[in-house]
Amino acid sequence: MYLGTYTTWPGGGTGIGLAAYDQTTGQLRSTGVFPGVANPSFVIESGRTLYAVNEQGNGSVTAVAVGAGGGLRIINAQSTGGADPCHLALDPSGRYLLSANYSSGSVSVHPVKADGGLGARTDLVTHQGSGPDRERQEGPHAHQVLPDPAGEHLLAVDLGTDSVYSYRLDTGTGKLQLVSTATVRPGAGPRHLAFHPTGTFAYIANELDSTVVAAAYDPESGVLTPGEAVRTVPEGTPATPRNYPAEVVVSQDGRFAYLSNRGHDSVALFAVEDGGARLRLVETVPTGGEYPRHITFDPTGRFLFAANQNSSTVTSFAVDQATGRLTAAGTPLSSPIPVCVVPTRLG
Repeated sequence: MYLGTYTTWPGGGTGIGLAAYDQTTGQLRSTGVFPGVANPSFVIESGRTLYAVNEQGNGSVTAVAVGAGGGLRIINAQSTGGADPCHLALDPSGRYLLSANYSSGSVSVHPVKADGGLGARTDLVTHQGSGPDRERQEGPHAHQVLPDPAGEHLLAVDLGTDSVYSYRLDTGTGKLQLVSTATVRPGAGPRHLAFHPTGTFAYIANELDSTVVAAAYDPESGVLTPGEAVRTVPEGTPATPRNYPAEVVVSQDGRFAYLSNRGHDSVALFAVEDGGARLRLVETVPTGGEYPRHITFDPTGRFLFAANQNSSTVTSFAVDQATGRLTAAGTPLSSPIPVCVVPTRLG
């Protein structure tokens, strides 16, 4: 397991955290740290390579080689041309790495070399616009970029403009072409989305109004059509502390969706209904930590992990495959400002 953190924040780490978990009990344990990567707040794995953002004003991305024994070695780093990159994804061909630059509201494209390293940037697309929340939406804030399940389009979720942008990537030139823009309710602040396994629905986590939106998706055109917004906390939940949804994930069978609530400090469980078109809040489960940011499944889908940013802990839950319900598994792992969790099958 790899853990993303901040290295320049008080109480932060010194690089990419290393951990392991018991595949029977879900119990977590620390195994060290890989130093020398600045503010690796989001990390992804691709075979024997890791890619990490360097979330800082002069943003960059770092490629890290994973040795046969699990040892790590920095290959190289490249500037994103934007500020505070916070999310990464590989295009389906594996030939390009895309990054979302939060503070500058832009998406960067870098070619991936044969050794897993990164070439010079081939494109930088900057979003335009703002939203009604003057503190958080004074301009564009790209928060996520990811491919659709069909591998035809790349979607960029922008909190500042209340929009999700659909792009096509020319794998010959590494250039992005905008094909569609979807908008949610003004001031909702979309942060992340996750696709249903069918590829015809997606669920958008709105950070600023504490909702999640089920959206229809056309894989051929890349058009996303937002539908009903559902609260991510139970009715009657106090307005303070304010709640900020973060990550949303969908079970492998498409029957359940899960969302992290920062402020409410819980993981919300939703039943996926009407073939994927509708979400119904079933329950919220306390994470046992503060400000759960990133959540993810292990490769089997039997465990879910939550990175609790403000309590510097990672908690694990066993997932009931029949009901989707979560049960705390083991004791929390102490880790400096964990904001991303990447379980791996690497042996």
